[in-house]
Amino acid sequence: MPTPPATAPQPPAPPIPLTELLAREDLGLRRIAGPADAELLWVHTSEMADPYPYLLGGELLLSAGVLLTDPDRYVARLVEAGAAALGFGVRPVYEAVPEALVEACDRYGLPLLEVPPETPFTTIARAVWRLMAEARHRELRRVTRAQQALATAAARPDPVPAVLHQLATQLSGRAVLLTARGEEVHAAGRRPHPEAAAALTRLARVVARERPGSPASATDTHGDTHLAAYALGGGEGLVLSLATHRRAPGDHTVAGIAVVLLSLLAAPHQGADAADRSAALVRLLLGATPAEVAPLLGPDGPWTVIHARRSDGTTPDALTAGALGASLGSALVDAGREDDDETVRVLLPATASEAPPHPGWTLGVSAPTPLPALAAADTRAARALAHAEATRTPLKVDAPVTGLAALIPPDQAAAHARTLLAPLTPPLADTLRCWLSLHGSWDRTAVALSVHRNTVRQRIGRCAELLDVDLNDMDVRTELWFALRRE
Repeated sequence: MPTPPATAPQPPAPPIPLTELLAREDLGLRRIAGPADAELLWVHTSEMADPYPYLLGGELLLSAGVLLTDPDRYVARLVEAGAAALGFGVRPVYEAVPEALVEACDRYGLPLLEVPPETPFTTIARAVWRLMAEARHRELRRVTRAQQALATAAARPDPVPAVLHQLATQLSGRAVLLTARGEEVHAAGRRPHPEAAAALTRLARVVARERPGSPASATDTHGDTHLAAYALGGGEGLVLSLATHRRAPGDHTVAGIAVVLLSLLAAPHQGADAADRSAALVRLLLGATPAEVAPLLGPDGPWTVIHARRSDGTTPDALTAGALGASLGSALVDAGREDDDETVRVLLPATASEAPPHPGWTLGVSAPTPLPALAAADTRAARALAHAEATRTPLKVDAPVTGLAALIPPDQAAAHARTLLAPLTPPLADTLRCWLSLHGSWDRTAVALSVHRNTVRQRIGRCAELLDVDLNDMDVRTELWFALRRE
């Protein structure tokens, strides 16, 4: 069966086995042709004679056959587009699924489901999305459990073998730490077939950091064995290699966590400063609070918080985020949170001037900040990133207060700001701050806040009413900007 184009967008959740959908008795679906081992990535409804141009691949296509004239060509085009299955609704167009359509689906190997009249297509779509959400939650729980297990292993007296053993257990496969020359340092899990093991060693050489331009990771298959290799940081040429008999959606994330831990743990001769930061990371993974690990990072500053997003709109994975952190000179990287999995955060023990633009990334950088003020720096870095995206610049630094504003004592400035801005709710204050920073541009503020431009207009109008000021007055804007900067 042809595969969908490589440029197709990624599905929102792990694929759903067709058998799970057929098991839903309330839908009344019945497979009448084709295999039963398909996996569903999407649901799409179309009554076009040829829906090929509008398919991404992996769909359960739902149709009542309104324009069905040539079943053989119709099914052939669906298979060519990579559709996973066809759901055919009987009535009002057809009293039964056309026999020619059944034969064509059997011939081309496309699963065909009979949809009874009492089951609306929207009900099927909701059922698929619900199954996908459940699968996504299961996968998140599995990744969370794996992260906790790996972190616990990293705290053992023999951390590297313990992490490899736990990784092999979590992925039900073989985990090997290899040198750039293919020499085995540590290994865990059942040995694969000798030919697969040899293929894994060859794959490890592809990513070994012995020459410029080597990829950070690579994958391959050997028979029914999935192979993967990940270059570790630290400049020692070490490679984490994996051989598994399945490849679940969360496996790449689990491997990425192991890569970060092993990069820290396997680096020889690391100084006391690097060792302390490694310990801080491990303790955070084990549930310690930032206040508890702050002493390990050192009492001195400054520290810079960086927020980054891919400029092409793609979602970075753990390895991509780790590569960004490495290029910035820090292993303290947050590859994403549940509420925003597209933003990478980096804690950089350096000044903002040492964070240059990075191709493929848009960066928002806080001013150098001591440890006690990192939470505020995190907020400022987020604002700087929003400003950079709105103005389409690769890098925006949230500069510290300087000039005349710096001459006013901070406590007095903060008290004045609280009094002046008291009528505003936090969302209104954030909108006003963003709008002023972008010189009153409605469109750029809408982009920065991810809202409609009319929403921006409504919020700014509300700010003017609550503050009882004319926001077209430059003096008013200046005073408000000063207050918002010192809030």
